[in-house]
Amino acid sequence: MNSPLHVPTTHKVRYDPLDPDTLTSPYALYAHLRETTPVFWHEQMESWVLTRYRDCREVLRDYRLFARDRRRVGEDVPEFRQSIQSLDPPAQTSLRGLFINSLRAQDFDGIGRRSQRQIADIFQRLSDRAEFNWMTEVAAPVSLTITAELLGVDEPELGPYVQISDALARRMDSGLLPSTVEAGDQARKDFNALVDSWFETNDRPGTLHDVRENAAKAKVPEHYIRNTTSVTFNASFGTVYATAGNVALTLLQHPEALEQLRNESLLDTGVDELIRFDGPAQGTSRVATRRTTIRDTVIEPGQTVLTLMAAANRDPEQFPRADELVLDRSPNQHLGFGWGPHACLGTMFGQLAVKQLVIGLLNAPAPLRLAGAPVRRRTATVRSLDVLPVTFRQ
Repeated sequence: MNSPLHVPTTHKVRYDPLDPDTLTSPYALYAHLRETTPVFWHEQMESWVLTRYRDCREVLRDYRLFARDRRRVGEDVPEFRQSIQSLDPPAQTSLRGLFINSLRAQDFDGIGRRSQRQIADIFQRLSDRAEFNWMTEVAAPVSLTITAELLGVDEPELGPYVQISDALARRMDSGLLPSTVEAGDQARKDFNALVDSWFETNDRPGTLHDVRENAAKAKVPEHYIRNTTSVTFNASFGTVYATAGNVALTLLQHPEALEQLRNESLLDTGVDELIRFDGPAQGTSRVATRRTTIRDTVIEPGQTVLTLMAAANRDPEQFPRADELVLDRSPNQHLGFGWGPHACLGTMFGQLAVKQLVIGLLNAPAPLRLAGAPVRRRTATVRSLDVLPVTFRQ
């Protein structure tokens, strides 16, 4: 157990990530935590929680002191979970290079054009509907198609894959809901088996083809490469899916921002700002490899540190007018895609996908508008919508 040896007692902290009000909008609570208890112990998650930008970024950067690979503190990681996410530098470096180089070699412009056509076709088909769920009818199919194209694999059946992705997202909250472990681990095994079949039969152009061609350069056991392919696919789908919902809702709530994005010079900075403002990644964990101090708090070896990246992304010390959408914000070193050696492999791809959705909304047959109350998915690590009822009908 990671029970603390030193717990600050100045403030009593109440932080329930799954509270309905927190799911709806956590940002007022994040501001309160940043101001009063920037470092606090969360009993249920058995973690130190950080809320300020500087602290979060330093933990994510310093892999020597704060490990992603929990085997460095004596814990076990089963083989089906061994991937780029369970390695730290230097063991991680060649594997990360393999995947980053393979991803960057893809035809991003072509993928973007084809995604625009798909989005336009979906919007045209839905244009006369009195109401539709953006998440199931736009976010899910667009995210799956663009991810399968990037990886160069046959697109999985949408319904079953969404169930796998949902189970994996809920598995990330096992510290709050231990009941999610069994279903999440089974989903990981099921998807790993699908990835194994891709390795045996798939030879289409794409990231997977390039990974297979250059796998020997990674100098890691083969299961790491296959499991990392699984992680990359699901991270891509899950990030684009959740971001598509958050961005659409943000633009519905700030219609003036969508109109400003007609200025093409704002598209790139605007996409980054939308991700900073309400991105899907709420937090990620590391484990201390030796005794250290963050602010006035002693962190003991083996204790978990949770960086609340979404709270850091609203830290006014780093981001002036942090609670406003500033579409030309620059620099914008947000933590929406992580930071350091475990930053998202597909950052450029995620930005591309969101950009295509924004362009699609700008070119839609009519302005999108809300048709009912949004419903948040009950997950803490990944901030996502389950239902976003919308319509193009005026």
